[in-house]
Amino acid sequence: MSDLPRKAVTRTAKLAALPLGFAGRATWGLGKRIGGKSAEIVARELQQRTADQLFKVLGELKGGAMKLGQALSVFESALPEEVAGPYRAALTKLQEAAPPMPARTVHGVLAERLGEEWRDLFLEFDDKPAAAASIGQVHRAVWQDGRRVAVKVQYPGAGEALLSDLTQLSRFARLLGPLVPGMDIKPLIAEMRDRVSEELDYELEARAQRAHAAEFADDPDVVVPGVVFQSDQVLVTEWIDGVPLSEVIAGGTPEERDRAGQLLARFLFSGPARTGLLHADPHPGNFRLLPGEDGGRPRLGVLDFGTVDRLPGGLPETIGVCLRMALEGEAETVYELLCDEGFVKESIDLDPDAVLDYLLPIIEPAGVDAFPFGREWIRAQAARIADPRSPAHQLGKQMNLPPAYLLIHRVTLSTIGVLCQLNATVRLRDELEEWLPGFLPEDQSKQPA
Repeated sequence: MSDLPRKAVTRTAKLAALPLGFAGRATWGLGKRIGGKSAEIVARELQQRTADQLFKVLGELKGGAMKLGQALSVFESALPEEVAGPYRAALTKLQEAAPPMPARTVHGVLAERLGEEWRDLFLEFDDKPAAAASIGQVHRAVWQDGRRVAVKVQYPGAGEALLSDLTQLSRFARLLGPLVPGMDIKPLIAEMRDRVSEELDYELEARAQRAHAAEFADDPDVVVPGVVFQSDQVLVTEWIDGVPLSEVIAGGTPEERDRAGQLLARFLFSGPARTGLLHADPHPGNFRLLPGEDGGRPRLGVLDFGTVDRLPGGLPETIGVCLRMALEGEAETVYELLCDEGFVKESIDLDPDAVLDYLLPIIEPAGVDAFPFGREWIRAQAARIADPRSPAHQLGKQMNLPPAYLLIHRVTLSTIGVLCQLNATVRLRDELEEWLPGFLPEDQSKQPA
């Protein structure tokens, strides 16, 4: 038995304590105000204490709690430095590791899913996990044919833990909102909950990974490990070495940061065009910077295809057309496109020029040859959208995010968050011209007809 279902009561108690802790700190803050501290200082202290408790709890648990922590961790760069600084290390840890599942539990899953003679499939199997995440952990091994492999074993009871955690977290999602300025956390949790069944299905994951591995087999820049074996709750894939993106973020050279950022952007936009699938879990723990072949430039290794968005025609052409029109200052056309796609509800009437003013700072990276992504830029964007006094905040509240765009929107925001953590200078426009339908006029398009 896994510790996930057995400790369900403890998990629920820890999660339930979060809003109580928030309320207690609010009372503490009121006392500080009465004692003469300024509102700004008290608010900062409250936010720091709240964030500290939140990520401590999320980091101790697997399931949906850790999954939310990983999702929030890519937005760390949007937080004010005085808040982000104290727990940046904890966020990075959420991207890479969690308390491991005992070896006897792992052996039990392997025996149940692969048969009692499961060890005969491997020449070597390391009981110590190489990585642990929200629904499973990975072990190094050597397959029976001599290939080095990664064996992903799903935690027993992972589905129940995911659903329970996300249900619990959604009840006080409003209290988590201030931790990431400009981001509504409730839809993020709802979307995670909707996709639980897909993430737990290793057959779907294997299918998505095989499609990417086949398409990128000869790619000079992107490496996707092949699938070796798959069964219920067990997935065996080729092992790839490399530097985790979290380590590049922490101490990479400018060249490594720029290269990783460029390839991450390339993979984000080329994947749907080439495979009809969007890798939808772009936190740094899922990427590696690998040495180039024959001494060439570093490559990007991509892991974990448990969450994908199925886009048979690639990314929607409307995104590319809308971006191009916005950069050309065509406010009326942009507004019409947004209305047609449901970003502006029929009952709402907005000023097209105001909508364009809202969009232009966000899409700035697409309008220049090379853009220096960084924490200062994303913090400015978050503050602009989060400040209740700003026109951007008021306008943003009136806009809508259609369900078909929800996952695309989250993946794009998450990728931008990672680029800002990398402090990477990226030629984003090159990737958009190459891979995003509609970004170039039809007579200049590089997309195949």
